[in-house]
Amino acid sequence: MKNCHVVYLVCTAAMIATGLGAAPASAVPLTHVVGPGESIQKAVDAAAPGDTVLLTPGIYRQSVRVSTPGLTLRGMGRSTVITPGTAKAAESCAAGGNGICVTGTKEHPVTGVTVASLTVSGFTRSGVSATATDRLTVRDVTAVRNKVWGIALERSVRSVLRDNTARGNGDAGLFLANTVTSEEGAADTAGTVVAGNRVADNRIGVTVRRLRDLVVERNQVTGNCAGLFLVGDENTPKAGDLTVRGNRITANNRSCPATDRLPALQGSGIVLTGVEKTLVTDNLVSGHAGTSPMSGGIVLFKSFVGTPGEQNRIERNTLRDNTPADLVNTETATTNTFTGNTCAASRPAGMC
Repeated sequence: MKNCHVVYLVCTAAMIATGLGAAPASAVPLTHVVGPGESIQKAVDAAAPGDTVLLTPGIYRQSVRVSTPGLTLRGMGRSTVITPGTAKAAESCAAGGNGICVTGTKEHPVTGVTVASLTVSGFTRSGVSATATDRLTVRDVTAVRNKVWGIALERSVRSVLRDNTARGNGDAGLFLANTVTSEEGAADTAGTVVAGNRVADNRIGVTVRRLRDLVVERNQVTGNCAGLFLVGDENTPKAGDLTVRGNRITANNRSCPATDRLPALQGSGIVLTGVEKTLVTDNLVSGHAGTSPMSGGIVLFKSFVGTPGEQNRIERNTLRDNTPADLVNTETATTNTFTGNTCAASRPAGMC
């Protein structure tokens, strides 16, 4: 690759000094340094498992597909920017309208990939798209003004989305789902964590769709049409076993028109629709106002195929200044509980 540098990340001299000798070249993790105007894809294709592809600051008008296990794709902060190229896209990631694609298969998920410290902006689908991954980490990524999702995961387990910024994306800033290509029961994420992210000015801040065993914690979610959506339906297994804790969800009052899946949205903090056995606790939810069927602070809403949510626990949350109410329960199930919340008004009355 033109002007692309490769540097060793281990010190073989220390190994020689202790009599161990140098490791074989194939076992030594390398860093492949790429600058603006060079091909990220060529560096990724040349990298071995465990290597790092490091992008120096600047604008990269291209997309990149990662399928090498253990690879780290890292920029040097927000000034490392990946944005769509001007040439007609032939590669699958770019042709699909995505910036960075981390792609495995159902039979062979790609494992241990990290995407970090860069900006992805202006793509017609997703800034970062991950499918069939195991132990994916996306951290310190800024995903802005992408037409559908900022950062999107499907069929992925043991993922970590941490300390990212998702702003001004057309649908969800952060989107996690079993799959969007077929009707299936909820998938178990084996402990995926969504933590410490800043999510603003999207249609929906964070969407968790048809998943189980996932934690959403300590995120700041503001200025979206809806803050956090937990979505299930009638499929088996049912979505649930989710934990939502310690988030600050404020003033998600943008107005978004209805779609074929959702009514018009405005003023929704946390919405649970068609999920079970989910704990929502120790969140601050404030300043929401709207006239959508899903408006309110924390809202339990029957799924759009009529499936009720069951055995959900809404506990120890602080809610204030939410309209039409801090707590809204439109469910028919009697197994959902509301305990220890600090709030002023609920629908029906008596839950505060």
